[in-house]
Amino acid sequence: MRLEKSKLLPLKKIIIAIDGFSSCGKSTLARQLAAKLDYVFIDSGAMYRAVTLYLIQRGIDHRDAAAVEAVLPQIYIHFERQASGNLTFLNGEAVEQQIRQTQVSDLVSPVATLSAVRRMLVQQQQKLGESKGIIMDGRDIGTVVFPRAELKIFLTATTTTRAERRYLELQQKGTPADIDWVRHNLEERDRIDSTRADSPLRQASDAVVIDNTNLKPEEQLAMVMALARMRIGS
Repeated sequence: MRLEKSKLLPLKKIIIAIDGFSSCGKSTLARQLAAKLDYVFIDSGAMYRAVTLYLIQRGIDHRDAAAVEAVLPQIYIHFERQASGNLTFLNGEAVEQQIRQTQVSDLVSPVATLSAVRRMLVQQQQKLGESKGIIMDGRDIGTVVFPRAELKIFLTATTTTRAERRYLELQQKGTPADIDWVRHNLEERDRIDSTRADSPLRQASDAVVIDNTNLKPEEQLAMVMALARMRIGS
């Protein structure tokens, strides 16, 4: 009888943090894990892109820190899981397509270096994680946003592989792009993300590193699912 009762106990919910360089497939992995575990997926990169889009739409220069900080209280970002996938909403408007445009990609890293922006979004992210049962990907999730996350993954791959993946993604979406521009954009984002003074991209000391240069998506998912089951206890 005691055994039957134990079977009815809910599984422990944890926080899974996935960090890494651009175009390593962080969001894809996070979405797959969320679907498998029935967890909430929080796309932190999309949050920074949404802020960038907001600034572009209103003609606010990201280099004007005072002007940026003044409008931050007007920004609210949330996510909804729909049949078509995870959608990003900016002040109630679905902006999943707009935030993936090249003009946003060109500016998102400089915007993400702004301390006021990072503070505002970290507060929103931590609020979303209070009940656990979430998966969040980004560049400082395991080091700043959720330093006590039960499972931390750090993804990496060669620059060539990442550029090819990003280029193919843009082509599939019908977005004009040049492979050399894509590589340059990735290298510049890596440089900015790794050298910024506020919350730079770095591997958490307790993160599991996965180089997915030669891994198939299903192989990577199986690896991380095994790690998640160990942390959850099932």
